[in-house]
Amino acid sequence: MPDLEYRPIQHDHDAFLEDAGKRKGFAEAYGELAKEYSLVRELLRARRRADLTQEAVAEMMGTTKSSVSRLETPGKHSPSVNTLRRYAQAVGCQVEIRLVPTSEATKQAKKPRARRRTGTRAQKKS
Repeated sequence: MPDLEYRPIQHDHDAFLEDAGKRKGFAEAYGELAKEYSLVRELLRARRRADLTQEAVAEMMGTTKSSVSRLETPGKHSPSVNTLRRYAQAVGCQVEIRLVPTSEATKQAKKPRARRRTGTRAQKKS
């Protein structure tokens, strides 16, 4: 493996958001992609902690730098769980997936559901 030195580019995300927020339609578009942006920030933070380049991560994952670049770009595609696991392993992390109920889902989950009967055993045998 070639000796690749990771040299991150400084980026002030808060300043970027403040400036971009002034543009028409930005807030709505950003809001729709907020979860994806959050995931990308996690990926980049993990790669930075591991002090790795995209090329190094790609080699460890058995893929190309362009694939890692797409993975680290919000809105380009939805990676599979397996791809996220391989990325996480390459940067010394593990993937944790949680299902967190929303307030509406919580209300629905607490309501008793009527059980639908499809017939008795005797009816099914005949």
